[in-house]
Amino acid sequence: MDVVSSIRCAGSGRLVKLGVSMTHLHVLWMLQHHGDLAMSRLSDLLDVSVSSATGIIDRMEERGLVERGRVPDDRRVVLVHLADGGRRALQEIEALRQDRLTAILGHLAPGQLVCLAQAFADIRRAIDADEAFASHSHTHQHA
Repeated sequence: MDVVSSIRCAGSGRLVKLGVSMTHLHVLWMLQHHGDLAMSRLSDLLDVSVSSATGIIDRMEERGLVERGRVPDDRRVVLVHLADGGRRALQEIEALRQDRLTAILGHLAPGQLVCLAQAFADIRRAIDADEAFASHSHTHQHA
């Protein structure tokens, strides 16, 4: 298992036990990244029909993870945004991931940590320089 998947898995497992599915986590991460999304855009990003996206959002709304609202200028457009429960879920998973990462990094020597920090800086510069990545309309959260 790669490092990013291991860290992501460590945090998401607990939320899944609390009834937050991986699909729900994906939607939460998308809303965190993109902000409020119209149902049609959300269904595109999830690559599902609008009716399937509506079912997902119905379940998430029942759990207090998201809320729906209408655009005042165009009442036909339904916007989905993070609710307090969704923000708390994201904060919890981030805290779990940070704890896991801190424990992992605690096994490295100071010189290894310096090399790792430099490698991440190099990766960030490469990502910033990659026009295909920068122009991609939907990017995933990165560790």
